Amino acid sequence: MPKAKGKTRRQKFGYNVNRKRLNRNARRKAAPRIECSHIRHAWDHAKSVRQNLAEMGLAVDPNKAVPLRKRKVKVMEVDIEERPKELVRKPYVLNDLEAEASLPEKKGNTLSRDLIDYVRYMVENHGEDYKAMARDEKNYYQDTPKQIRNKINVYKRFYPAEWQDFLDSLQKNKMEVE
Repeated sequence: MPKAKGKTRRQKFGYNVNRKRLNRNARRKAAPRIECSHIRHAWDHAKSVRQNLAEMGLAVDPNKAVPLRKRKVKVMEVDIEERPKELVRKPYVLNDLEAEASLPEKKGNTLSRDLIDYVRYMVENHGEDYKAMARDEKNYYQDTPKQIRNKINVYKRFYPAEWQDFLDSLQKNKMEVE
């Protein structure tokens, strides 16, 4: 349905708005957010991507940064002209990235507390008898003997030191009982 005649308001020019700041903020918002904090803090918005990365010692195009040797034609040494190496003005960015990359990767995957308690209970009460574990009343999910064995193996693989301490404590308890 068309609008009623005379119902649209005329746009008025905002004289009190700073256009320079408005355009700069619009440009910043349009640019994608840089996820890496080291690069983001060293970034200069007045420069191009190529200039920024060159100052940090990073390559824009990895194919040009590490050229492949051509095997077909051997070029005379006179023809090779060396490009001047671009000056790295912000080496701390590269150093920070290398330091972060050299840190050991932290293990993000862990087992749930319920699964750990389940495995410990089963091993405490039944030892290596997986069929008895499958018939146990605490086997709420009705795991088969093979599934229970796999859960125990996963626990062994995730926490080998804790598993060894657990087995030692079981042996100690058996010795005290006898």
